[in-house]
Amino acid sequence: MHTQPEQPDIISWQHFEQTDLRVGTIVEASDFPEARRPAYQLLVDLGPIGVKKSSAQVTALYKREELIGRQVICVTNLGKKQIGKFMSEVLVTGFENENGDIVLAQPATLVPNGAKLK
Repeated sequence: MHTQPEQPDIISWQHFEQTDLRVGTIVEASDFPEARRPAYQLLVDLGPIGVKKSSAQVTALYKREELIGRQVICVTNLGKKQIGKFMSEVLVTGFENENGDIVLAQPATLVPNGAKLK
């Protein structure tokens, strides 16, 4: 059976440029027992943007201590989002694997914190 390939919505280049994707280093990870789905509360050092808070549902594949020092790609201009009593300031990005668990999006090599995705 042949299925049609998924067709993403087309956006303009200008629209893409408005999305601020930057690399940061996780400097702290703590449990988030109040979250509806298992998650960690992260502090991410984004260089010139500062250290920002994020909630990440990555507990299935990552232990808290493994996250410290790991660089991740974040969306920095979505605005704040209240998650229970926690205020998330950036979105840490990732991909679902075949089990539905989140695999973090990361640069292949070390880059300066705050570097913008081009």
